[in-house]
Amino acid sequence: MKSFFTFLFLGIIVCSHAQSVKKLHYKAILIDTHNDVLSSSVLEGKDISHRLTTGHSDLDRWKEGGLDVQFFSVWTDKSPRNKEGFFKDANQEIDSLEILILRNPTRMTLATNYKQVKKGIKQKKLVALIGVEGGHMIEGDIAKLDSLYKRGMRYMTLTWNNSTSWATSAMDETEHADSLKHKGLTDFGKQIVRRMNELGVIVDLSHVGEKTFYDAIATTSKPVMLSHSSVWNICPVFRNVKDDQIRAVAKNGGVIDINFYSGFIDSTFAKKMAVLEGTEGKRIKDSLGLGYDQAKLNQVWNKYFHDQLEPYRPTISKLVDHIDYIVKLVGDDYVGIGSDFDGVSSLPAGLDDVTKYPLITEELKRRGYSNKSIRKILGGNVLRVMKANFKN
Repeated sequence: MKSFFTFLFLGIIVCSHAQSVKKLHYKAILIDTHNDVLSSSVLEGKDISHRLTTGHSDLDRWKEGGLDVQFFSVWTDKSPRNKEGFFKDANQEIDSLEILILRNPTRMTLATNYKQVKKGIKQKKLVALIGVEGGHMIEGDIAKLDSLYKRGMRYMTLTWNNSTSWATSAMDETEHADSLKHKGLTDFGKQIVRRMNELGVIVDLSHVGEKTFYDAIATTSKPVMLSHSSVWNICPVFRNVKDDQIRAVAKNGGVIDINFYSGFIDSTFAKKMAVLEGTEGKRIKDSLGLGYDQAKLNQVWNKYFHDQLEPYRPTISKLVDHIDYIVKLVGDDYVGIGSDFDGVSSLPAGLDDVTKYPLITEELKRRGYSNKSIRKILGGNVLRVMKANFKN
C-alpha cells in the first residue's frame, strides 16, 4: 500500500510539473526569427491557412506550438527566379505574404513597428514580420533597400551564401577565399549598414563571413541579430559563430537565434553528411544508378541519403546545448530561436514541425532555467532588439 501511495504522489508531482511547463510556454511570448515557408510552400501554391501533411509550418500548427511572432524569410537563390531579377523575386514573396494575411485577417497581422508587434500579440494573432535573406536582393541599389523597407522589411541578412559586390559571405570567405576580390564590407557596404540603422531595419549577420561580421559590428549603431545561426565550438561548420563573435554580439546588445538544422547542431551529423556529399557518396550514387534514368536515380539517391542520415539526427538536448553554451559564455540576454523551419532538410529527432516548440521549453526547464530566463530566450531578447531598432 505504501508503494502505491508513493507512486501516486510521484505521479501527481510529474503531472503538476508538466502542467507548469505547459503554462509557462503558452504564456511566454514565443518569437521565431527565421522560417522559409514562403519560398518552400506558398510560392508553390500551397495554402498554409489550414493544416498540411507536408512541410513544417501552417497557421494551425503555429497556433498549436504556441508561436506568437514569426519573421517570414524572403529568399531567392544565387540565380533569380524571375527574368527581371532578384528585386522582383523579393517583391513576389512579399506579395505572397500579403495575400496570406488578407485571407486570414482574424488570425494574422503584419507588423512594421514595435507597437504593432505588441498589439498583435495582445490580440492573439500571429504577428508576421518580413526578413529579407540576402543583400543581393537590393541589387546594389540603396533605393531598392528603401523600397523593401516601405514594403515591410524589418531585417536584412547582409549576404546569403553568395557574396555581393559590397559584402562577403561565410561560404565564400571559407571555401572560395582565394577568388575573392575583397573581404568584408566595402565603403558602400558600410553605407548600406548605416542606412539600415536610419530606417530601422535590423542588421542580420547570419550567413556573413567573419570579416563582414566584424566590419558590420564596427559600423552599426544599433543592436544586430543573427537570425538563424548556431555555435561553432559545438559544431564547427562555416555557418556557425565562434566565441569572439558571440562576445561581440553581447557587447553590441544583439541576439543570436539558434538554427535547428541538424548539420549545424551536431558535428557527427555534419561529418556523415560530408561523406555522403563527397567522393565516397559519388561512388555510392554511381553504383546505385545502374539501370536507372536520371529522374529515377535522383529519387533512389535521395531516399538512400535520407535513410543514411536518419540515425545521426541530433537530440533536442543537443540543440539546447547551443542555447546553454551562449548563456554560459555571455549570459541569458543574447540568445533566441531562429529555427529555419521549411528551409532545412533535417531537424533534431522529435522536433519535426512547429508544433514541437514546447519541447525546447521543457528541456530548458529540465536544466534548471528560471521562468524569467526562459521567457527571455523564447522571445524577450528578440523583442528588446526590435525595440532598439524599429522607429516606434
